[in-house]
Amino acid sequence: MGERLAKVAAEKGILLMMCDMCALERNLAEGEPRWCTPDGVGRTEPGECRTVNTVAGVHVGCFPDLYAALAGNPPDQVITL
Repeated sequence: MGERLAKVAAEKGILLMMCDMCALERNLAEGEPRWCTPDGVGRTEPGECRTVNTVAGVHVGCFPDLYAALAGNPPDQVITL
């Protein structure tokens, strides 16, 4: 299912992004949380976090990353899974 979703997303220009904390907890990303330290203190510069074992084109981030990615072309609809 993920591969089919990734294919459609690539064809239609759809952003696929997963939560950094959820991805790290489920071993779908490696690194550290993007906008807070592992103990929950906020950051001014993002931490490094990258996907592993996912389909092509999936990004990992937090709300500041999502807002930045959508700023130039706000979506008509947001779907969360």
